[in-house]
Amino acid sequence: MTDSRPYDIVILGATGFTGGLTAEYLARVAQGENLRWAIAGRSMKKLDQCKRRLSKIGGSGSEPGLLRCDVRDPQSLSDTVAQARVLITTVGPYIHHGEPVVRACIEQQCDYVDLTGEPEFVDRLRHKYGERAREQGVRIVNCCGFDSIPHDLGALFTIRELGKRVEGDVRGEAIKLEGFVTAGGRFSGGTWHSAVHAFNRWRDYQKDRKYWRKKAAKQPRNSNRIVKAVFPDLRFRRSLGAWAVPFPTIDPQVVMRSAKAIPDYGARFDYGHYVLVRKLPRVLMGVAAVGGIFTLAQINMGRDWLLQQVSQGEGPSESQRERGWFRVVFQGRSSQCRITTQVSGGDPGYDETAKMLAESALCLAKDDIPKTAGIVTPAIAMGDALITRLQSAGIRFEVLA
Repeated sequence: MTDSRPYDIVILGATGFTGGLTAEYLARVAQGENLRWAIAGRSMKKLDQCKRRLSKIGGSGSEPGLLRCDVRDPQSLSDTVAQARVLITTVGPYIHHGEPVVRACIEQQCDYVDLTGEPEFVDRLRHKYGERAREQGVRIVNCCGFDSIPHDLGALFTIRELGKRVEGDVRGEAIKLEGFVTAGGRFSGGTWHSAVHAFNRWRDYQKDRKYWRKKAAKQPRNSNRIVKAVFPDLRFRRSLGAWAVPFPTIDPQVVMRSAKAIPDYGARFDYGHYVLVRKLPRVLMGVAAVGGIFTLAQINMGRDWLLQQVSQGEGPSESQRERGWFRVVFQGRSSQCRITTQVSGGDPGYDETAKMLAESALCLAKDDIPKTAGIVTPAIAMGDALITRLQSAGIRFEVLA
């Protein structure tokens, strides 16, 4: 990426709730990072208001530039991303608004990060734009928020620490890893809207996945390594003092994509992903609630009603966010040893998501990292360098046992 571009980072969606938090984070670190950055959106009035607020946070010299950009206008998008080395977008749901942004970034050779947790969107990008992104030398990095940084980088951190305990080359090992999530805090309005739309589009997504699997089966394998998901197993885990409930988010898909690309995950790698729940009745209530929402979302009228329940730009107050927290415990084993690690931090849905997203963009723009290209995961694109950044920013990566 050429340094002649006027901005290291441009944020699309900075006038929204999570985009605003991401912009605030960048304003605080802009001077220390020697950052050239801008915020982009449709309304110059809102952008100017946002800039004035950010200047109070970061002080003189940290203010962003302003760029008018409409995701519905291809020329506007192209002109915006052509000025950036890295684009952050928080404009969702991504299945509706993300594809034109990715396409513009690829054609203008601008690296890209987002905070999507939408499997359909990511799979569509992989199959539709993966080859073109590689040809252009562009890194399209999805899932740079709570979906799926703690899980993807937590798995990588665990593999690195496990490798220190293994005699010989860890690449020859059979490794089983399980991740267990607990968190406290509110999910965002954007997350709610993305989930409802994903439920509504489930049947179409399954048809697409079937087609993509058939197409992939015809391609020659370029490795003898095996990467598989652990069979879902609902049971009480005594070592964790809670029920481990299989958690079908995008996170295990991201972890396994990283494992397929990084040989250090072993000759065979099995991964299981769970949410921890202390009491069985809560498990049953949670399953029933998700089932009810999923069923209601299948009907367009039900989908519209669900979307009306939470505003897309809605978010909790600062005091509410301060009470948020998350913890992901990893239990791994190889033929030689076992390991337990943990990734933890504050409010997962907002403050820490904004931090993870901003640090991902900074890592791509500023750090000397191995060159990759394509539709890639955070671990593939940034790996150890991003772990180091997040540790410095207050997110904890620890070996417990």
